[in-house]
Amino acid sequence: METDLSVVRVVIGDNPPDRLDKALARDVPEEAALSRSRLMRLIAEGAVTRAGAVLLDVRARVAPGDEIAIAVEPAVEVTTRPEAIALSVVFEDEALIVIDKPAGMVVHPAPGSSDGTLVNALLHHCGDSLSGVGGEKRPGIVHRIDKDTSGLLVVAKSDRAHHALAAQFEAHTARRRYLALVHGLPDAGDPRLRGTRGVSFEAGGIMKITSRLDRHRHDRQKQAVFFDRGRHAVTRARVLEAFGAPPQLSLLECWLETGRTHQIRVHLAHAGHGLVGDTVYGGRRKLSAAALPEGAAEVVAAFPRQALHAASLGFTHPLSGEAMDFDAPLPPDMAALLAPLRSTV
Repeated sequence: METDLSVVRVVIGDNPPDRLDKALARDVPEEAALSRSRLMRLIAEGAVTRAGAVLLDVRARVAPGDEIAIAVEPAVEVTTRPEAIALSVVFEDEALIVIDKPAGMVVHPAPGSSDGTLVNALLHHCGDSLSGVGGEKRPGIVHRIDKDTSGLLVVAKSDRAHHALAAQFEAHTARRRYLALVHGLPDAGDPRLRGTRGVSFEAGGIMKITSRLDRHRHDRQKQAVFFDRGRHAVTRARVLEAFGAPPQLSLLECWLETGRTHQIRVHLAHAGHGLVGDTVYGGRRKLSAAALPEGAAEVVAAFPRQALHAASLGFTHPLSGEAMDFDAPLPPDMAALLAPLRSTV
């Protein structure tokens, strides 16, 4: 196999996967740094040929020895403008950058949020050190966290890094842990939870939520739990602290086996333990002030966002192969939220 200026040539190896996009993702030269998602777009655009015939079906069969040509356009400049926005950089090298994102910052420009995003800030911060990720010269957003969730995310600065990191997230080998303040106390002995479809408990009192997630039937901005359609999703959580007598709130450590839109928020709401401050998925509930330290209920009721923080992140460095692990302390607003709950006065 060889890489030309604008054409990537791939020879399919032995025992190829049963569809074109997967076979190309496996056998494409590493230096081409073409992710499976980009390969799927290139197939749909008619940029992939075999013996001169265009292949438009990602599910097309290939055989060992097939020679596939992929026409790749040079990366183009994006229209998103760089903005001098301060970033909390946890780690950075030539391949990637790890950011501790503040709550309130959108990750990627979208209708209604074209400025002030993490991408705007990264375009300014990284300057000319970016490669043509996804066909555009921009930061490679490998995964996202919601606007009103704080914490860690990794961004690729090169095509090769993006391809390798995306593969880790797709294979679920990247490690992500979140801290969440939720209503109630998840308890393996709770008969309501035991009777909730998709909820089970593992050793050590770890709550496991398994379902499919898809767009809500009536509100297209929301996700919802299904068991007959949507994308497979698994969330695990364990209780770190409980607050109140009887318990009114609990601090959970959550980790993802999959990474779907709003996954933790939707799954915890499905289990009846919605996040504090989450107005979208029902996280505002009346608390018993008498069951909590003085003034704590008022602080909780006034919290303006979902109480969710991406506290730790781990992955294998795409170039060196080194194990990378990062932790981010609670942001000031969540620390201030927990302080009165922990008060013994």
